[in-house]
Amino acid sequence: MSLLFHSLWEHCRMSEADTSKPSRIALLGVPIEIGASQPGPLMGPDALRTAGIARLLEQLDFQVDDHGDLAIPAVVVDGPVPANTKFYDEVKTWTRALSERAYWLAHSGAIPIFMGGDHSLSMGSINGVARYWQEKGRPLFALWVDAHADYNTPATTITGNMHGMSAAFLCGEPGLDDLLGGLPRASIPSDQLDLIGTRSVDPLERKLLRQRNVSIADMRQIDEFGVAVLTRRVIERVRAKNGVLHVSFDVDFLDPEVAPGVGTTVPGGATYREAHLIMELLHDSGLVRSLDIVELNPFLDERGRTARVAVELIGSLFGLQITDRQTPSNAVLPEMGE
Repeated sequence: MSLLFHSLWEHCRMSEADTSKPSRIALLGVPIEIGASQPGPLMGPDALRTAGIARLLEQLDFQVDDHGDLAIPAVVVDGPVPANTKFYDEVKTWTRALSERAYWLAHSGAIPIFMGGDHSLSMGSINGVARYWQEKGRPLFALWVDAHADYNTPATTITGNMHGMSAAFLCGEPGLDDLLGGLPRASIPSDQLDLIGTRSVDPLERKLLRQRNVSIADMRQIDEFGVAVLTRRVIERVRAKNGVLHVSFDVDFLDPEVAPGVGTTVPGGATYREAHLIMELLHDSGLVRSLDIVELNPFLDERGRTARVAVELIGSLFGLQITDRQTPSNAVLPEMGE
């Protein structure tokens, strides 16, 4: 074990908090953009910092530790590159470094927030967090808040961009089996993945999602049933298994009119209010133990608008509200007609 990880292990062993009521948040920037099709997401972590993410969380009475940006060593080249995987060796190097760092941050008792960067970072962040929770004997569920399913593999992808393979890798799909090298691969079952806001899926990807019976709340379901019903459905599934929840939030979930600063905009996305309601309900549940915020591209933004919206949504996820209110779990609903 390296001196760095030995020191971090000692810190985690001494300071691991009661996971039922986390009071600390660990911010980690992951300035990766080679998994995406456009440059710019590497500036995402600094944009979130400039928009005041740490200050807002501190105002919500969290102790916030900003661990800076993840630095990776030289790119690892240690095996064949799978077909249809652009910048495979670079993504592999990031994934290995981030998986280890995510594991130790989860061990610390803090809620880790991984500030991206493109969505390929989730291959490392969720793997590390899932590894920790598997050791604790609690299942990790992932809520994929995204316009895209990201459930491609090297065999199904059209573009070869690896940010579109992150959910599939999380669920143990084949094709990227050597991505972690000798590190543990802590996959989750596909029935512990929920997609919400989906509106762009490739043909072979759609077939694979259907075969795996992945739960998908697409924009039509949001229009028909509303985000409250769909979000509570996820919460109840997690709670029924005594699980914990990782939220992987891609800002392209939002309609481009709300969040223009992304490289993969898809019309017809969620409204500002719908997104806040999802975050508020997730906060009320008390189940969220880690978060990705990805695909923010300040190069394409309008005077920092998307970064500010993202920070506001993170505020709702961690308890920001206009007035004090009871949560749905203990509120008394009025009788019909009252």
